Amino acid sequence: MKILVLGGSGFIGSHLIDNLKRKGYKVTSFDRTPKNISTNGVKQMKGDIMDVKLLEKAVKEHDGAINLVGRLGSAETIGSPHESVIVNTLGALNFFDAIKKYNKKGVTITMGAWSWTNTYSITKYAAERFGIMYNLYQGTKIAVVRAMNVYGPGQHHAPVRKIVPNLILPALRNEEIIIFGDGKQLIDVIYAEDNAEILARALLSNHNSYDKIIEAGTGKPITVNYLAGLIIKLTKSKSKKRFVPMRNGEPFRSVTRANPRTLQPLGFKAKNFTPLERGLKKTIAWYRQHLEDFPPNPWTSQ
Repeated sequence: MKILVLGGSGFIGSHLIDNLKRKGYKVTSFDRTPKNISTNGVKQMKGDIMDVKLLEKAVKEHDGAINLVGRLGSAETIGSPHESVIVNTLGALNFFDAIKKYNKKGVTITMGAWSWTNTYSITKYAAERFGIMYNLYQGTKIAVVRAMNVYGPGQHHAPVRKIVPNLILPALRNEEIIIFGDGKQLIDVIYAEDNAEILARALLSNHNSYDKIIEAGTGKPITVNYLAGLIIKLTKSKSKKRFVPMRNGEPFRSVTRANPRTLQPLGFKAKNFTPLERGLKKTIAWYRQHLEDFPPNPWTSQ
């Protein structure tokens, strides 16, 4: 079975490709900036989700496809929403059309903070609603996976700010850790390998969950303060927390929580989640090993 991964060069895509390769599938990474990873058997295809002909050709040649393409950023994209609309929403429609045209199974990823008022949330929410619409009225089988706060080895800390690397990196350097708001916002964090397994099952299993959203998260949110404190403890850091005003597009004391019951049709159970401390230890070890690859944290001067 041949599987196409759009956005395969990204953080989530890299973990997903590793998962699919371990399962024995032939994988093609479709990306505007492909990685040179052909040595592990992953075919590279340089392409853009807005190139309809190339996208259709790629979908036609595979048995199933997973769309991870997105222009990321909540606060970062508020002042420039147009490209996000093109990539996140119109690009998703191109993907859905290709899936429909060649009668393939597909998966598209969206975000846990779907109700927030920022460009990324709005454009991804529109895409997930279109995905359900295609399934209900056009006969497609597109699994819509709403991923919560994914973390793990290989995640960048900038230019789009992601919470876990922006806690771990300053902790390893004994720098100030920046917390937005009062740190009491609740987040549902999921280890990257668990998220990859859910995405893989969303494509490969006969779940029939095409009229509803699949939520990739534990359903057990924690506060940002708790997460920061645990990372300080695990890294044995001398870092102190500094609280700053909330960023635009991110609500004060927000709550992001998955409904893990949506994972039942995939056969993914609570016991399948990597415990937070175990996942953080693996992630911290990776950042410690690659610390010199990351420039000084750009957020500490804020």
